[in-house]
Amino acid sequence: MVFPEPPSRLPWIPSYLYSSALTSMSLVQNQNESMKDSCHHVSSFMIPSPAESRIPMHSPMYYAACTAGGIFSCGLTHMTVTPLDLVKCNMQIDPAKYKSISSGFGVLLKEQGVKGFFRGWVPTLLGYSAQGACKFGFYEFFKKYYSDIAGPENAAKYKSLIFLAGSASAEVIADIALCPFEAVKVRVQTQPGFARGMSDGFPKFVRAEGPLGLYKGLVPLWGRQIPYTMMKFSIFENIVEAIYKYSIPTPKDQCSKRLQLGVSFAGGYIAGVLCAIVSHPADNLVSFLNNAKGATVSDAVNKLGLWGLCTRGLPLRIVMIGTLTGAQWGIYDAFKVFVGLPTTGGAPAKQ
Repeated sequence: MVFPEPPSRLPWIPSYLYSSALTSMSLVQNQNESMKDSCHHVSSFMIPSPAESRIPMHSPMYYAACTAGGIFSCGLTHMTVTPLDLVKCNMQIDPAKYKSISSGFGVLLKEQGVKGFFRGWVPTLLGYSAQGACKFGFYEFFKKYYSDIAGPENAAKYKSLIFLAGSASAEVIADIALCPFEAVKVRVQTQPGFARGMSDGFPKFVRAEGPLGLYKGLVPLWGRQIPYTMMKFSIFENIVEAIYKYSIPTPKDQCSKRLQLGVSFAGGYIAGVLCAIVSHPADNLVSFLNNAKGATVSDAVNKLGLWGLCTRGLPLRIVMIGTLTGAQWGIYDAFKVFVGLPTTGGAPAKQ
């Protein structure tokens, strides 16, 4: 069946990106009836609907796959942007020395060489892998859980509230997993000579501040990550639904993998920019508290000021978080596709 393009939509997306699997199969069969294997290959390029998935939706295997996707999406992306994160943290802690993005990279290069740009990559990889596992896995769980409590009618009517509640619940758990690694990462990145990385930094941190010291920044971390994640998931889901509803004249389940993953990246990038702005004051607090022993929130406010809390290091964080969030959604949905699941979000199939 061919879906005509509605007159109200601009044809700015190439048609080959959303041509249906059924249309592709029909064309191949018309050319040569004996090429059934080739036709099967073409149709397998399309993302399967939940009914065609090898993994039952909302089964233990489904949540395990989402958890694994979260590990890849968060751990790898955060590790990749370690140089940006390193400069950002130092700009927040020592703005007199690290005055701007360019000068910050120059100072690090001069003092520590190229290797210095990746200081703290191990706690970053481990911490955000653990966070990503909990964030994405529990989000999928809580989204279904709250939808079941609300019932089909209310779940559809108040879907944004369900996205917000599900993501907030997941992030509470995810930050408990992340917090110890984040504490060590910030100390390693902002105090030269403290430690080389995770292996020597973790025991040194515990000896200096005790095991509970690893969770000193948990409340500010919640303050940073919970609003960030609520924005990240809710805005993403709504943007993706709007793209499929208003910009693409073909049902989502008949769009190509390339187009669906492109939509995931675009929705993630836009959501990431807004996330960075909302969560930035708490990000400054986390960096300040984990860098100075015995420091309090009032100390951070007195030293940085309210304007400094909201703006110091913000341009760099917008670039970093926008790119990182877009990449996370792209990787997460690519992994879901790899195991036979549909991508996240999207409008209901058009009639």
